[in-house]
Amino acid sequence: MSSNTVTEFAAELNKTPETLLAQLRSAGVAKTSAADALSDADKQQLLAHLQASHGTAVDERRKITLVKRSTSEIRQSDATGKARTIQVEVRKKRTFVKRDGTPDAPAERVAESPVALEADEQARRETEAQRQEELMRRQAAELESARVERERKEREAEERAAAYVAEQREKKAREAALTEEARREIAEEAAARQAAEEQARKAAEAEAQAKAAEEADRAEDQDERRRKAMAEAEAIRAMMAAPKKVLVAKKPEETRGAKDKDAAKGDAKKGTLHKTTAPATPSNSKEVKSSKLSSSWAGDSDKKKGLKTRGDSSGGVGANRWRAGTSRGGRRSGGREERHHQSAAPVEFRALEVHVPETITVAELAHKMAVKASEVIKVLMKMGQMVTINQPLDQDTAMIIVEEMGHTAVVAALDDPEAFTAEEVSSHEAESLPRAPVVTVMGHVDHGKTSLLDYIRRTKVATGEAGGITQHIGAYHVKTPRGIVTFLDTPGHEAFTAMRARGAQATDIVILVVAADDGVMPQTKEAIKHARAAKVPIVVAITKSDKPEANPDRVKQELVAQEVVPEEYGGDAPFVAVSSKTGMGIDELLENVLLQAEVLELKAPIDAMAKGLVIEAQLDKGRGPVATILVQSGTLKVGDMVLAGQTFGRVRAMGDENGRAIKEAGPSIPVEIQGLSEVPQAGDEFMVLGDERRAREIATYRAGKFRNTKLARQQAAKLENVFADLQSGEVQHLPIIVKADVQGSQEALSQSLLKLSTDEVKVQLVYAGVGGISESDVNLAIASKAIVIGFNVRADANARKAAEMNAVDLRYYNIIYDAVDELKAAMSGMLAPEQREEALGTAEIRTVFVATKIGTIAGSYITSGQVTRNCKFRLLREHVVIYTGEVESVRRLKDDVKEVKEGFECGIKLRNYTDIKEGDELEFFEVKEVARTL
Repeated sequence: MSSNTVTEFAAELNKTPETLLAQLRSAGVAKTSAADALSDADKQQLLAHLQASHGTAVDERRKITLVKRSTSEIRQSDATGKARTIQVEVRKKRTFVKRDGTPDAPAERVAESPVALEADEQARRETEAQRQEELMRRQAAELESARVERERKEREAEERAAAYVAEQREKKAREAALTEEARREIAEEAAARQAAEEQARKAAEAEAQAKAAEEADRAEDQDERRRKAMAEAEAIRAMMAAPKKVLVAKKPEETRGAKDKDAAKGDAKKGTLHKTTAPATPSNSKEVKSSKLSSSWAGDSDKKKGLKTRGDSSGGVGANRWRAGTSRGGRRSGGREERHHQSAAPVEFRALEVHVPETITVAELAHKMAVKASEVIKVLMKMGQMVTINQPLDQDTAMIIVEEMGHTAVVAALDDPEAFTAEEVSSHEAESLPRAPVVTVMGHVDHGKTSLLDYIRRTKVATGEAGGITQHIGAYHVKTPRGIVTFLDTPGHEAFTAMRARGAQATDIVILVVAADDGVMPQTKEAIKHARAAKVPIVVAITKSDKPEANPDRVKQELVAQEVVPEEYGGDAPFVAVSSKTGMGIDELLENVLLQAEVLELKAPIDAMAKGLVIEAQLDKGRGPVATILVQSGTLKVGDMVLAGQTFGRVRAMGDENGRAIKEAGPSIPVEIQGLSEVPQAGDEFMVLGDERRAREIATYRAGKFRNTKLARQQAAKLENVFADLQSGEVQHLPIIVKADVQGSQEALSQSLLKLSTDEVKVQLVYAGVGGISESDVNLAIASKAIVIGFNVRADANARKAAEMNAVDLRYYNIIYDAVDELKAAMSGMLAPEQREEALGTAEIRTVFVATKIGTIAGSYITSGQVTRNCKFRLLREHVVIYTGEVESVRRLKDDVKEVKEGFECGIKLRNYTDIKEGDELEFFEVKEVARTL
């Protein structure tokens, strides 16, 4: 052995330096530090000590244990007659011990259990008495070995405990340091927060003091104006108490009374409330406003007498009569005037949020602001416009009027129902309550979507209850112990995408159906992409899990590759193994759906006007237009006026999914309604309005805009119009959808097309897949305004029909280079052309003469090249460019020619320029547009 340190020797023995130092001290070797050197003599002394303390009796006897394993299979039939394979594993353990004094004697088997050992010992007692002694010695040896092993374990436990204590001590020291630092940071943050709060408090106190001073000034001002008004009122009452003949005889005093009345009216405009006479039609809208009084009644006092105004607290009839009496000469008693004015109180001004459409009349605008139409006309007259009460105003002018009168103007389109139903919506505000989730089942063909829905219908929808499923309704709901679940029975993700293409969001949760014996297929990948695009949670149902060839683990691995991670792997998608034949996992699937709904916290108001979506619609010969709608908020009742897209009508009849007549339907409930004027489009939003005239106007307006919208949508998806859209700044990228026959071709084509992107034009790959072009791809192209490229595949009949109706561009290729070249040419056409100058020649002006009918002519000599009619020129004077223009005409002798070449003289007429001199030079050139390429 070589000499080394205590630390190195401890590492060789797999011990800690502290343990080795303790053993060295017990062996008599004086070592105090882990860095001390150990000699061979020290190591021999340590070895002798250890052998003396532990002994070598155990080492004199040796034993060995062998374990043998064997695996076999047993095939057994179950109750259904199916054969099942069971694997059986048998383990055998044998121990061989070397006996004392017989080194070459064969080892004998030691029994595994105490029962077998007792049987063997009884047999030996009956046959050989001398074997008992040997067995006792063997047991003594085993006890000794167990004692040695127990001591070794105790030493190891002591060593681990010491290491753990040291580690915990160090950890506590680190935590104490971190705690101290955190405490210091918290103290600093608290001090900063306290300083900020103190500063905010001081600022609030200063603001409160300023506000109190302002209020005191305002109160003092009001008291001063009240004293002035009282003085004026006393003067007027004194004048009115004089004899009648005095009032009749002295016209100047009547003139003064009229002036006082005008002054009172002017003070009323400034917000002063006088206890004097008031005009028959108050001009201050803040003092007296009529909630339902049209301004067309301004001259009819009899109609005013029966209406209360917001400025009257004692009743409108007496107030109006008092005002009429005082306006006719002030013959009412002063005591009655004083009692009336003491009971009246000023109305506080309230700023409103006014929705202003594209056109609105003066009367409607005044009604929205809760003022009289005369007030609006006065504001318009101040702005220089003479209008009548029924004259329409444009949106900009109306918004200026609203802001001028102190309210807030909000732009509202004519087809925005909420802009016209603000009062109705505000009067039906209700608390949002939890609603049932709306679930769409998606997946690949023949993976068990329909079977799963049929089993849920049979087991979860009781006879006589609201629920069920039929082929014409397209939606149903089921009742579970934890709540209601609404299912949309739509044809997979195709209708799901079609609704999303129209801007509708009908689904809350998606159940992704994947067969356990088939795995992830192309339509499964499409369903995942559509669900991700709609940003809704996914619950995976692994169907056909009862089959012997089912492999759920493979399905999970393939879905993980598509970024659908199970919850057990740390993801957010629940995976449930179900069977539509045996009913396995159906309750767990519904439980997970309701759990996702609880996480989403789906809520909707119930006591409000209904809103929702049109699921599907048809024209029935006997019933007329029939629409299946999904109520998303509020309660729909029979007799409500419904606006759905471009159609409207009153709900004449309403039925559930079983065809039974019902009177009302709440949120997340699908119903079938009758009474619409036309068949609406699937995906249109519907809402209940209180006015039939308003619903008809909005529907008519939408129908008028439908043609322009449809034409714009058709032009957007055309490849030939991409350049025009780019010029207008609407399109900055080229979206495409790639479908190929095999995965390799799809990846190669996609990568080749993506490489064509430049800084000006970028290729956006919306979706790439394998298989034929389906209607789902066309719907996705409509939603994203993309071009569909098929490589060795074709579109089916439904896809071709949808593409023709929506003008989606379909292109087929069988060579990758052809697709790349054609798309590259299309993108090159999207680039702005390059302007290039091409030099034609030069000329020298030798004389300038003026023709009577032609104008100033430059007599020139062509020094190089040529000059042509209508070409561009630059005028150089002393080699400095002073003008750039266009040649109007060229003359050779008396003839008007197209061009003159080098070495000839000619007369040149410059368009719109006459400031030329002898000795000037002309440069001729042409500007050509050169197409740019990628």
